[in-house]
Amino acid sequence: MEIEKTNRMNALFEFYAALLTDKQMNYIELYYADDYSLAEIAEEFQVSRQAVYDNIKRTEKILEDYEKKLHMYSDYIVRSQIFDQITEKYANDAYLQEQIAILSSIDNRE
Repeated sequence: MEIEKTNRMNALFEFYAALLTDKQMNYIELYYADDYSLAEIAEEFQVSRQAVYDNIKRTEKILEDYEKKLHMYSDYIVRSQIFDQITEKYANDAYLQEQIAILSSIDNRE
């Protein structure tokens, strides 16, 4: 499994998990976050390996579609880069640092 794809799927899952069904969440989390094989997931849920594969592929497409429409992950990346640049350029501005910390905490709340 490609590390870039795994990282992207894990990130998209973090943003959009609440929009998935329980089965979709379980399969994606086990496959990408917990590194289960298709066979292990199939055994766990007593379904075929092909059923797991189809569900994961379908869910990957759903996650990518959510990102294409909502841009939550890509916007988060841009915000993080801007925060990092401001933090570096204005390291001695306590007020600005405090405001960035507040904005960052909003992004990181669950």
